[in-house]
Amino acid sequence: MQNKFINAITSIEGIKVGHAQDEQGLTGCTVILCEDGAVGGMDQRGNATSSRQVDAMRPSHIVEKVHGVMLAGGSAFGLDTASGAMRYLEEKGIGFEYGPARIPTVPTAILFDLRLSGDTARPDAEMGYQACLNASNTAPAEGNQGAGSGATVGKILGMKRAMKSGIGTAAIEIGEGVIVGAIVAVNAFGDVVDPSSGEIVAGARSNEGDALFADTLKVMRALVGQKLTERMSDDNTVIGVVATNAEFNKIEVTKLAQMSQNGVVRTIRPAHTTGDGDTMFALATGQVKAEVNIVGAYAAQVVSEAILRAVRAAESVGDLPAVRDM
Repeated sequence: MQNKFINAITSIEGIKVGHAQDEQGLTGCTVILCEDGAVGGMDQRGNATSSRQVDAMRPSHIVEKVHGVMLAGGSAFGLDTASGAMRYLEEKGIGFEYGPARIPTVPTAILFDLRLSGDTARPDAEMGYQACLNASNTAPAEGNQGAGSGATVGKILGMKRAMKSGIGTAAIEIGEGVIVGAIVAVNAFGDVVDPSSGEIVAGARSNEGDALFADTLKVMRALVGQKLTERMSDDNTVIGVVATNAEFNKIEVTKLAQMSQNGVVRTIRPAHTTGDGDTMFALATGQVKAEVNIVGAYAAQVVSEAILRAVRAAESVGDLPAVRDM
């Protein structure tokens, strides 16, 4: 049954999304399921990445299709969520056939939210399994959900001046039945900017004068010649998935992932720093013919929209405000 078009990645036939989270611990995970298989690609930028089974996304790898992507909080601990997704898919008989066994492929990327989640809250295999049970083709919840539960942005002045972020999704039908959508968990070091106006939407808050935002680029300019090590910790990262119903091979899907990163660059200022582990996955379900450069151009657009929706849907946590509170 074809999905009804909505402004979400789940408009694409064969794509389901499920969240699971620890609401007290402020961490969680989000699974993007493609149970019939989808050709996968990936693009990683920044230097603070942590991932699992991403080698299957490389064009030269023998695995042609993947069965889901897991996005999780919890730093490297969150990689355990993929085990839950693999168990769920194996139970349904989904995966690469090897004799009587089925081996699901679930590439995974994490973000660092331990400053909010603390010492004990960890996304684990059970949480990953629950996210799969929760998965559907309806519009997924946004903001403080799943992998966005502990997400924050604007950290150059420390967490006391940062803002709460979350997870967001968007989609567009570009003609001839071609749909491209994205879902992004936004945990960036930099500020979130509206590309249409250039104005900061969420980011490091100012503690001087009447200015609402400090503007991370202005703060960085004042620090030229100094080390940013103490200000630029590794507790950042934008992770997401861009998907399309177009028919692409692995080289083309890799290009789709690369082009989708332009949406991160347009909306996060600065992006891809040494303190970020920005990772975008791409999935192609193969229902319609399309040209990858056209789909890639619109992939950047829906990624930008998903990022904006992530911060606009977020809710404040403790002393950490969200856009809706400003």
